[in-house]
Amino acid sequence: MKEYFKETYESAEKCLRTNYYGIKQVTAALLPLLQQSSMPKVVNVSSSVGQLKYIPGENIKKELQEIDTLTEEKVDGLVARFLKDMKEDAVETGGWPILLSAYIVSKATLNAYTRVLAKKYPEIAINAVHPGYIKTDLSHNIGLPVEEGARGPVMVALMPKDGPSGAFFNRTVVWTF
Repeated sequence: MKEYFKETYESAEKCLRTNYYGIKQVTAALLPLLQQSSMPKVVNVSSSVGQLKYIPGENIKKELQEIDTLTEEKVDGLVARFLKDMKEDAVETGGWPILLSAYIVSKATLNAYTRVLAKKYPEIAINAVHPGYIKTDLSHNIGLPVEEGARGPVMVALMPKDGPSGAFFNRTVVWTF
């Protein structure tokens, strides 16, 4: 079964380019505008599979957990290490998940980036949200309707000024990283 779900380096790179680097680039471009707002918010659409419990490597998990020492450069370094391990066919021995590895790593690193950014910009509410298992092409059109999936991200976007920052929401509930 593992061979059936085997990812290529190219597909992993594309996944991380979209789910991690793409979000970083859009956020960096929007930060100057957000800083001019009276209620700035960043809502990153993530996934529950980005929770650290899905990362088998204890050292990787530890690096992503320690918010006091976590930096954007460290998260970028973990992404680079994952891609290197992917290229060298060393995903399992590197401590990464073996199924859906790029997707899980992209969402786990997005969650970490969300926390780093929230720490760096305390005047901006920056959170990550798992919208639920939504009926899309990725889910083979199984799951909740898109309208239901929008509920969590919209709720987080409309939170009052004193709402949480650096949090992870599972739909509409604060959840653990």
